Amino acid sequence: TPKLTDKDTIVLADFTNTTGDSVFDGTLRQGLAVQLGQSPFLSLVSDQRVQRTLRLMGQPADARLTPELAKEICERTGSAAVLEGSVASLGSQYVLGLRARNCRTGDVLDEEQMQATRKEDVLNALSQIATKFRTRVGESLTTVEKHDTPLLEATTPSLEALKAFSASRKANFSTGPATALPFLRRAVALDPHFAMAFADLGLAYNGFEESVLSRESTTKAYQLRDRASDAERFFIEAMYDRNVTGNLEKARRTLELWAQTYPRQSDAHGLLAGFSTRGTGKYKQAIEESRKAIAIDPDHTFSYVNMASSQICLDQFEEAGETLRRMSERKIESPDQMLLSFYLSFFKGDRAGMEWAVAWAKGKQGAEDSMAHSEALVLARSGQLQKAAAMSRHAVDLAKLAGQQERAASYESAPAVWEAFFGNAPAARRSAEEALKLSKSRDVEYAAAFALALVGDSARAQSYADDLDRRYPEDTSVQFNYLPALRARLALNHGEPSRAIELLQAAVPNELCITAIAFNGLFLGAFYPVYVRGEAYLAAHRGAEAATEFQKILDHRGLVFADPIGALAHLQLGRAFALSGDMAKARTAYRDFLTLWKDADPDIPILKQAKAAYAKLR
Repeated sequence: TPKLTDKDTIVLADFTNTTGDSVFDGTLRQGLAVQLGQSPFLSLVSDQRVQRTLRLMGQPADARLTPELAKEICERTGSAAVLEGSVASLGSQYVLGLRARNCRTGDVLDEEQMQATRKEDVLNALSQIATKFRTRVGESLTTVEKHDTPLLEATTPSLEALKAFSASRKANFSTGPATALPFLRRAVALDPHFAMAFADLGLAYNGFEESVLSRESTTKAYQLRDRASDAERFFIEAMYDRNVTGNLEKARRTLELWAQTYPRQSDAHGLLAGFSTRGTGKYKQAIEESRKAIAIDPDHTFSYVNMASSQICLDQFEEAGETLRRMSERKIESPDQMLLSFYLSFFKGDRAGMEWAVAWAKGKQGAEDSMAHSEALVLARSGQLQKAAAMSRHAVDLAKLAGQQERAASYESAPAVWEAFFGNAPAARRSAEEALKLSKSRDVEYAAAFALALVGDSARAQSYADDLDRRYPEDTSVQFNYLPALRARLALNHGEPSRAIELLQAAVPNELCITAIAFNGLFLGAFYPVYVRGEAYLAAHRGAEAATEFQKILDHRGLVFADPIGALAHLQLGRAFALSGDMAKARTAYRDFLTLWKDADPDIPILKQAKAAYAKLR
């Protein structure tokens, strides 16, 4: 008779270790989690949810999960059972035990025991005991046989490496990825063939916007992916295409297959709601997958963030605010959540809301720098360039202080772009050069190249465009956004607007997609192909078509965020209407731009041009 159903969830307690050998502490629980995680039938309460529940109970987030604590967590999360493991010495041998209890009645649902003749055989015994448990509580033999990679192959034969990996997972959810990094580095040092440790290391580096290190670790995980469970292999392959090749369509297909194979794993749905869908413009799918992940794990932080981000991209600002409120009601806080709150307040013109988000981020590593960068964007968008430069410098300094060179380079590249848009060529070149000294990552190189193209440094911009094409032949953002925008801008520099319009055809299917540079924390780069196409139509004296392009930018505030083109589109729309002979609309558009720039620094070249053109229209 099945003891559990495919609707039940399980809480995994820490193993009771009476051997006196600390290598088993945390290690066996992690090993069992990997083994049971191969099951499409069973569903473990996530470590993130466990630690949030511990906090609500007044316990430390990294508290040891005794059977008593695990039982209370089981009751609070509405789960069906607690799994209690044990390891004991029997002479020179080891005895492993596993007991499943109904957390409300205390009834024993299943009990397993297995002996290992040596310490090195303990992980193999754990695999066998997990397999027996799966068949005894109701999973079909078909799925057990299909998804049952032995633990030594799915993780590592090194108990010490698995212990370090377990510690990294615990540290990541209790105090953040920065504290998890040393444990992950130790895990891969102890076992250079530990695929999932390399995958987690790649993901951690990606979170710090250290793309070069992330690519190295993720590539290593991909090369070792046969040494992982089926679920972990889905994760590794999806991350490889998302963060290494950049092929978002391929990453999305892998994640969809993962979610279909393991419909009860919140991470499968949560990752499917991320860049693979938003980077291909499938925001409604991202919202739906976020809902599925939250239904499985109501404390799945990134699913709320993904949902709110997708709603913002669709200009559903009220819905995004409600998603963030739900997040707050569950006492979940994250830097990404506060950044989205900042931008929602910005869209509403709520200065107090923006200041509240800024105050929250103050003094928090990984939050204050990104918030400072976003403040700089808002200031630059309104033409307050001196204040924007000071705030951007603060973001760069904070990133450098944290030892995050690539993140600092990303922040440094943003002023290069806005100074170039506004006609300050020397300042744009300086920022581009400073950014490239720090890093030549994909997004930094693109931002610098685009700035150089805008100020007429065509030879260098072309060189960087060629480099991006060579390094990222499959990358969705590079091939269908970055390169079309760059090459079209270079065509305009050579007086070829028709050629520019032709080159931008490659970007048309992806115009409403979030780009990598925007997704990865710079909030820049969306609609650059549209903006350049509008410029090309202006250069070709096709005012009505130019107006259509610039209106697209104004109609999608949630995709533009605080990118300066959100303000410049008003000015360019005025130029397009003037070219078409509609002077009334031209005056309105110019007036809208000058109103946005009422507090702007007075010596900005593009502001002087706008004032002169508006005076003639009047």
